[in-house]
Amino acid sequence: MGSGGIRERFGAVPHDPVRRRGVGEGRTLPTMLNMRILVVEDDDRVARGLVTALRAASFDVQRVATAERALSAPSADVVLLDLGLPDADGIDLLRRLRERPQTAIIAVTARGEERDRVRGLRAGADDYVVKPFGVAELLARIDAVLRRTRAARAEAVKAPPPFAVGALGIDPGARSATVSGTGLRLTRKEFDLLLLLASRSPAVVARDQILDQVWGATWEASSRTLDTHIGSLRAKLGRAVHIRTVRGVGYVLDGA
Repeated sequence: MGSGGIRERFGAVPHDPVRRRGVGEGRTLPTMLNMRILVVEDDDRVARGLVTALRAASFDVQRVATAERALSAPSADVVLLDLGLPDADGIDLLRRLRERPQTAIIAVTARGEERDRVRGLRAGADDYVVKPFGVAELLARIDAVLRRTRAARAEAVKAPPPFAVGALGIDPGARSATVSGTGLRLTRKEFDLLLLLASRSPAVVARDQILDQVWGATWEASSRTLDTHIGSLRAKLGRAVHIRTVRGVGYVLDGA
């Protein structure tokens, strides 16, 4: 991959893993302990920088350079995935890694065009970081996806029973959904978004509320991500279940 790379700021980042500036004051070491990150990156220079920064932040890091090794690597809490690997299409690899529901995936790539971001998000990426980027930004994004993953796991433990909204059936505990009895293949974020809309149906859910509960953010990039996920859900739900836009407010799910 290599093109662009990470902005060279490793020397400017304090090496005390307990307090990393730019990721949030007050961060403590226990938040990082036992968190495993798999770096899938074929560029040795970029990989060294990533591994150094992540280990300084007290993550348990493994780096691989090919898709084959990524698929055979032990499970991780977060995968930082280069979409430009030499031995496989990055989007295909992303879809295969997405079959591991407990793993968050951040696409780390030089592909910054909107169509590339949309393709990556629809394939199952939890976040998308375009080179060049700073260490503080990357660590903040990792922290955000880890918070969301932990919250999702906690919710699964106390998940409500399965329910239906018209032709749509949802099992929150199993994180599965069906339309007219046919299973849907959803990414983690697609399921979270669908569950939120279905659980509030027939009420309108405001955009800001969706961004806060599903992405934990209200910044512009997440707003565009919401639009992408709504479009993807509409395509997968078909005509039996409709997500209606309430202009200037948000969305409502109609199951009939």
